[in-house]
Amino acid sequence: MPGDAADLARARAGLVGVAVHTPLIEVEGFAHPVRLKPENQQPIGAFKIRGAWTALSRLSPEARARGVVTSSSGNHGFGLAWAAQRLGIRAVVVMPESTPAIKQDNIRAAGGEIHLVGAVRGPEQFRFAEALAQAEGLTLIHPFDNPDVMAGQATCTLEILEDWPEVTAVVVPAGGGGLLAGACLAVQSSGKTVRLVGVEPEAVPKLSRALAAGEAVDVAGGTSLAEGILTRSLGRLTWPVIRGMPVEAIGVTDVELRVAMRWLDARGVRAEPSGAAAVAALVSGKLVLSGPTALVVSGGNVDPAAYAELVTG
Repeated sequence: MPGDAADLARARAGLVGVAVHTPLIEVEGFAHPVRLKPENQQPIGAFKIRGAWTALSRLSPEARARGVVTSSSGNHGFGLAWAAQRLGIRAVVVMPESTPAIKQDNIRAAGGEIHLVGAVRGPEQFRFAEALAQAEGLTLIHPFDNPDVMAGQATCTLEILEDWPEVTAVVVPAGGGGLLAGACLAVQSSGKTVRLVGVEPEAVPKLSRALAAGEAVDVAGGTSLAEGILTRSLGRLTWPVIRGMPVEAIGVTDVELRVAMRWLDARGVRAEPSGAAAVAALVSGKLVLSGPTALVVSGGNVDPAAYAELVTG
C-alpha cells in the first residue's frame, strides 16, 4: 500500500548509495535539545533527490524509455535530471523565467532539458508540462503530488526518528507539502507521537489557511525570498495526508529568513532561503519548543552573489 511502513522501507532501501543519510547537528542555547538535519549535504544540495530518485526508479521500462517531464522551481528539477542521467532517462523541466541561474545551470549540467515558461512561479508551468507530457508521451513526475515522491521524502524523517529516538518534534519547510506529507507518513508508520510543524512564507500562508478551512486553499498574491516553497496551494494528494495528522503551521518573513541564513552560516551550514525556513521559525521565537526538536535544513542551492548579499548585506 502506498505510504505504509513497507512502502517507506522500500523507498529507503532504494536510496542506499544514492542519497546521503545526513547527520543530526546539535546546536546549543535553547531550553530543549535542538538538532539540524542538513539536507544541503545531499549530492544535489537538497532533499529533493529522495523523492525524485524514488519516483524514477519505480517507473516501468516502457515509461523510462519515453522519458519524464516535471514543473519545478529548481531543486526538484535538479533532482529529477540528476537521477534521470544516472538511470538513462530523458528529463524535461519546465521552470519560470525567474528561476535562479544556479538552479538552471545545475539542471543543464545534469543533462536536463529546460523550458522557461512565465515570468514567475504559477500554474502556467504545470499546464505547459502537462501539454508536453501529452504531446511527447512523457511521464509527468509531479514535484510533490506523487505517492512515490512522498515516499522518498518520508525517508528524511525516518532517519531522524531512527537516529534520535528521543525526538518529540520535527519541523520542516512547507511548500506544496511533499516533505511535510512525507514526515507525516514517517511518523504514522513509526507509531510514535511526534509534533509536526510546517513552516511557510508568511505572505503565502497556504498551510495555515488549509488547516483553518479544513481543505486545501489557493493563495493568490504574495511573494517571498523562499522561492522553493512559494507554491500557492497544498497538493491534491499531500493535503489528505497532512490533514490526517496534528500538524501546526508557522509563517516566517523575509527578514526572519535572512536572519536564519546568517545564523546557519555562522554554524557552518549553507542554506538557501527556503532551506532556512524551519530555523527561521526557531530563531524568530515563533516556534515554541516543547521537547527535543529536529529542524530540517532542506537545501542550499543559491547563487554565490545572492548568498553573500543575503548573509552579509
